[in-house]
Amino acid sequence: MSALTDLIYSGSNAVAGLTEGAVNDAIAKHGADTPVVFPDTAYFFPTIYAATGVKVKTLGDLPACVGVLKSLITNQDDLGAALNAGLATAVGAEIIEGLKYVGGADPYAEDSGIGFVPDPIIRSLGVPLVTGDIPGVAVVLGKADDGADVAKVVKDYQSKGILTFLIGECIEQALAAGVKMGLELRVVPLGHDVTSVIHVVTVAIRAALIFGNVKPGDLAGLLAYTKERVPAFVNTFGALDPVVVSAGAGAIALGFPVVVDQDIGGLQVPGALEAVTSHDETAKHSLSLRGIHIKVKELPIPVAFAAAFEGEIIRKADMKVEFWSSKNTTCELVTMRDADAVEDHKIVIDGPDIDNGETEYALATYIEVYGAKMQKDFESVIERKIHAWFNYMEGVMHTGQRNQFRIRISNDAFHKGLRMKHFGEVLYYMIMDEFAAVVDKCQVTLVTDPVKAKKVLDEEAMPAYNARDDRLSSMTDESVDKFYTCILCQSFAPSHCCVVTPERLGLCGAVSWLDAKATKELNDAGPCQPISKEGCTDEVKGYYPDVDRMVHAATQGAVEHVSLYSIMEDPMTSCGCFECICGIEPISNGLVICNREFKGMTPTGMTFGELASMTGGGVQTPGFMGHGRHFIASKKFAAAEGGIARIVWMPKELKDDVASRLNATAKELLGIDHFCDMVGDETITSDPEELLNFLTEKGHPVMNLAPLM
Repeated sequence: MSALTDLIYSGSNAVAGLTEGAVNDAIAKHGADTPVVFPDTAYFFPTIYAATGVKVKTLGDLPACVGVLKSLITNQDDLGAALNAGLATAVGAEIIEGLKYVGGADPYAEDSGIGFVPDPIIRSLGVPLVTGDIPGVAVVLGKADDGADVAKVVKDYQSKGILTFLIGECIEQALAAGVKMGLELRVVPLGHDVTSVIHVVTVAIRAALIFGNVKPGDLAGLLAYTKERVPAFVNTFGALDPVVVSAGAGAIALGFPVVVDQDIGGLQVPGALEAVTSHDETAKHSLSLRGIHIKVKELPIPVAFAAAFEGEIIRKADMKVEFWSSKNTTCELVTMRDADAVEDHKIVIDGPDIDNGETEYALATYIEVYGAKMQKDFESVIERKIHAWFNYMEGVMHTGQRNQFRIRISNDAFHKGLRMKHFGEVLYYMIMDEFAAVVDKCQVTLVTDPVKAKKVLDEEAMPAYNARDDRLSSMTDESVDKFYTCILCQSFAPSHCCVVTPERLGLCGAVSWLDAKATKELNDAGPCQPISKEGCTDEVKGYYPDVDRMVHAATQGAVEHVSLYSIMEDPMTSCGCFECICGIEPISNGLVICNREFKGMTPTGMTFGELASMTGGGVQTPGFMGHGRHFIASKKFAAAEGGIARIVWMPKELKDDVASRLNATAKELLGIDHFCDMVGDETITSDPEELLNFLTEKGHPVMNLAPLM
């Protein structure tokens, strides 16, 4: 037997023995009927479920899984067979970790790691993964000989936007070296036991189930998906033991190359298991093995700039400077000008800079652009990017938009030299990079003088906002001559295609009709292509010949027909990263809507995860549909089935968020004031019979609608 396969089998057999003993002990202590579940997932024990189709629900389900695990360990001197033993190690790790949650315990409450990653988080990662904001996933485990080395590698990944999971003592080593951690910063500590690695494995596996429509039990399809569509890789630090090697074999079986920092001589397998002993080369080599190419943006600013910093929270105690609409004038405006009115790369700071000793300032961000192909509709598209670009700066937090926002700058960023001119440089470079197809020249004025900022708000910004709002409010599906496809998510969900209309944005909530129009201008052969509206065959359900033709072509023939306004007949497909999902509640004859942040039970008897597991991956599921938050108040929401009059229940947070818009739509369409008061939520009831009584008492319009089924 080769040295490599011997190590793999040694580790796999050790894990198998530990797993079997742990299962037997758990059954003896708790009983075979005791439930065993990971928190907030609809996929049971995801590795076992995806590979075999078995739904682990109780401790009594696990002995058979241990038998499957042991059958994968053949001890044959063959690398392929040894990789299967690596998968056995993954199964064992999943069982061992799952046992930690018996009785509803939080085994990571006292750990610096987070343990199991819930389904909603995976869905929330879908958009940045498919757009390339998260270009890859790194798994870093072990203990480096020198903690500075692991910190160097992790910071390198963070600067490139890579989502990095940490397992083992490298967590403390990175923290000690000043690495900022948290899901919002894309550096996620999972746990200290090597079995914690399963929590990133199940992220990849659930991606296949959620986005790829891989069927449970289709092991070959699962392995093909993770290899081809999940851009993950593994870095190990420090000495290798058999369990780590066998876990690495499982990663390789999933298609994830492993890079170790030890000299392993002839154990290397080119493209799968390689040694890189210089930590200056670890990140570069790992990315190349996975075919991840990153265009590094070198901006003339004194702090790091990467999408990984977008979720950074700056507390008041860490804040040096704040711009906040509640205390001072703020606004952000992009406006197009004639060529001779724009001086390219001109950056003006009109008012005091942030180093004059004050902590609170006004800020009017005024951007003027010229472009031969620039259009008025693109102003707001560029404007909305300001939020992300400012957040990409390490030590800067931006929330809100238009004239209602808050920006905080940390003490650390200030001491590194960050000043207002750098905000201008970020805007200039990013606009000229991302909008090069339509912007030829750009100048930026940042007004911190409160009087002058108020003048920009009153004379420039508010009139522009009002004009845009008037245009958007008059923009309907009937008022435009084309719709657009959006296939951004096909890198994860190859059978999915959004159809974006003025009244229905992409289900991720991130792509409006104007965004799709701009995307087409920026990239003529890109993910958004125009759809002709000619020859509509059913205006009520929203059937258009060119919609069918474009979606059929975009999904490689997987989808034949799509209705734009029906949830019951040929509904639009979902990729899995939708903000909300709606589904039939049969007792009330209505529709329940649930957002992915809600963790409770809905009147359908299903959680968000369970509802969401019924769609996604490009499948059409009549009666269930993924969508964005803003679509809820649209006049086209399930219009063929009665529209918003079908909405009977939402989580309170979601209901409060959409209330003003939904109430306005209900007033216009139904003549009902305060419609949201008629809609149930979890503070009223999550029981379907009680919900029906509530709806009857309120006189909800759903009571007068024809049955859905």
